[in-house]
Amino acid sequence: MDIRQIDDEYSVSGQITLEDLDEIKALGFKSIVCHRPDHESPDQTSFAVIEARARELDLEITHVPVGPMGVTEEAVQGMVDALDEFPRPMLGYCRSGARSTAIYQKTHHIRS
Repeated sequence: MDIRQIDDEYSVSGQITLEDLDEIKALGFKSIVCHRPDHESPDQTSFAVIEARARELDLEITHVPVGPMGVTEEAVQGMVDALDEFPRPMLGYCRSGARSTAIYQKTHHIRS
């Protein structure tokens, strides 16, 4: 897991695994947003599996997928909602972290 801090409230990572969740919690993250659609690759851990373990660890989590259409208005609104409702620091993840970074950047004009 390669976590990259964007600012004090938000960091990004590539795909996480069940085993990563304990470390994510230990690092002080309070919420997670998944930006990767399920079934993008055969080795990908599904959101439902990640979500179940995250909830066991008392981490807030939501799924705001960014797929082939790119960062849509609907996805940006989902991200704004997560940022407004969930405690931080927050971790966003996708395959590489790029979509998680892009969607966060697109929320700045709405949340400023």
